[in-house]
Amino acid sequence: MDVSADRSPVMQVRGPRNRILGSALFSPESQITLRMVARDERPIDEAFWRERLATAIRYRDTLEIDATAFRLIHGEADLLPSLIVDRYGDYLVVQALSHGMDQLMPTIVPLLVELTGAKGILARNDPKVRLLEGLEQKVEVLHGEVPDTIQVREGAIEFEVDPRHGQKTGLFLDQRENREAAGRYANGALLDCFSYNGGFALALAAHCQTVEALDISADAVARITKNAAANGIANLTAREVNVFDELRHLEREGARYDTIVLDPPAFAKNKASVAKAMAGYKEINLRALRLLVPGGFLVTCSCSYNVDEAMFAEAIYEASVDAHTAVTVVEKRMQGRDHPVLLGVPETYYLKSFILRKVA
Repeated sequence: MDVSADRSPVMQVRGPRNRILGSALFSPESQITLRMVARDERPIDEAFWRERLATAIRYRDTLEIDATAFRLIHGEADLLPSLIVDRYGDYLVVQALSHGMDQLMPTIVPLLVELTGAKGILARNDPKVRLLEGLEQKVEVLHGEVPDTIQVREGAIEFEVDPRHGQKTGLFLDQRENREAAGRYANGALLDCFSYNGGFALALAAHCQTVEALDISADAVARITKNAAANGIANLTAREVNVFDELRHLEREGARYDTIVLDPPAFAKNKASVAKAMAGYKEINLRALRLLVPGGFLVTCSCSYNVDEAMFAEAIYEASVDAHTAVTVVEKRMQGRDHPVLLGVPETYYLKSFILRKVA
């Protein structure tokens, strides 16, 4: 396969018989040299990018999302490789995660303004993956003004977002539909582990008598407490603890819960850490199943791409065997529909979520 010698962000790709295969984003330093954007001979101009962006945005409009914060562009799954765009009310937060897409931002940003009417666009170009592309890590305003905090709503719950320093682009937006689903089963005493901003705890509080939210970060606990007060939620208590240690402590104390949520950060950030991650998933699910009352519900999640659905299910099953309990799958879920999965690109399917019932 031959690629032109110039360093344009988009290059025409030809096969061994000089047949045009399409066009791709070019990264001179990355292990992923080419990211295909078209598989024909169409011109890759401003009109091309406008239509790609507009198509992705129109799709989100069809979802009728009950939130003011959601994903507008999900990279490869929207045929816009390495581009992430999240909407927070009147503002957009973008990430350009490859050399080619970074070079295209002077074209992309005005089109986003045109198509969304955004008052401000912030680039959260601080992920470490940019270093593999020979790009610097930086956070900068690309259009208009972006405030330090943005008020957004997810269903009935309001959050205050820090777009410059919050996780990912400010919030984890991929669990919204899983929280809605969990609301169909949550009841009684709820334990929300690895709570971060309290997304599950806040959303499920209306269905439960008591809510405990656990996180190792003091800042996260302060945010959960602040969010609960802002939403008039009085039955929620947030605690700063090591979740692994606290689950063991609660088991020794004989605590019992009707609903438990496990939504940890990625345990396996690379293939070398998979074995340790599997042990971690088994451990927390084992402890949760022992804390759960018969008939109780466990919402358990993995956002580790390197641990696929079958592996995650196996860890849960092994935990149930060690807990000497029977568990049924009530729902098997993934990331929200605004984070679509592109068949043939397994990297776009990263979030696995099971809603389980402890039978006995």
